[in-house]
Amino acid sequence: MSVDVSTECVMVVPTAVFHELGHFQGFSGDTDRYVRALLDSSHISYRPRAEMETNPEFKQLIPYVICRYRDPAGDKLFQYTRGGGQGEKRLHKKRSVGIGGHISSDDASAVSGQHPYEEGMRRELQEEIAIDCQYTQRCVGLINDDQTEVGRVHLGVVHVFDLERPSVEPREADLVDCGFRDVRELLAELDGFETWSQICLKALFA
Repeated sequence: MSVDVSTECVMVVPTAVFHELGHFQGFSGDTDRYVRALLDSSHISYRPRAEMETNPEFKQLIPYVICRYRDPAGDKLFQYTRGGGQGEKRLHKKRSVGIGGHISSDDASAVSGQHPYEEGMRRELQEEIAIDCQYTQRCVGLINDDQTEVGRVHLGVVHVFDLERPSVEPREADLVDCGFRDVRELLAELDGFETWSQICLKALFA
């Protein structure tokens, strides 16, 4: 689903709060230190996305879901290439193993009893893919990349969904060349992936 970036308000936390918790570059598996504090209502706010995309004083919180299927031959991950219609133009034509997107002010107003972050992750997954099997999920870490223009204004929260079978289909036309691939093949092709996927592949699967 296309999003009007000019009017959307997205969930952010002050970059200073992230630095107080402990700045890192790359991947951190210390979810206990970061996740609850970053999602505390005293730290989050909703600000115009168009402004936040160029303001490094704030970090936009992004759920980043990796779908994994494990068989006797090893781990297989759902991967795809980003088409030209997705919201973040700086990532077009890059391969990815992560599904996710911004948490919007609409997620905060949804009547579901969930934290807006959880509601936003559920919505993003429902919009982008269909998972046709049972799965378990856990939060495994965070991504921070201050070395790229996109990374300086985003903070990724990484979730791994372990699927009973490799049954995932794209719901968005802009997710192309989709499918499950052996993680060893993906590690051999790192250069074609967006930076966050490179970070996750090396930290979690190398």
